[in-house]
Amino acid sequence: QVQLEESGGGLVQAGGSLRLSCEVSGRTFRNYAMGWFRQAPGKEREFAAAMRWSYGNPVYADSVKGRFSISRDKARNTVYLQMNSLKPDDTAVYYCAADTKTVGIPTMHQDPYDYWGQGTQVTVSS
Repeated sequence: QVQLEESGGGLVQAGGSLRLSCEVSGRTFRNYAMGWFRQAPGKEREFAAAMRWSYGNPVYADSVKGRFSISRDKARNTVYLQMNSLKPDDTAVYYCAADTKTVGIPTMHQDPYDYWGQGTQVTVSS
């Protein structure tokens, strides 16, 4: 079992920044892919960013590229999502997820991610 707990969400004005954290516990995660997804009100959940725990190789959705950055702190067992230049369209519940089975470039598809956190709300005001 892998447990994921997100934190760091909140209310921010457009143009501001937030850093989300995802603490990972439970089974050791070696080369897992760690992803961030988001779900805006009335919309389907969508991919934001992902990376391999062991060697990085980050990938980003076009909508966040250049503004968001995913990273991890191995000593703290934590994955981060640094979000800059936030827009009202970034308002969503943000979920951390772990893909413990696939290899290679982290996938943007949700199905391979087999562990999910509860989510943290990010609200960007205009």
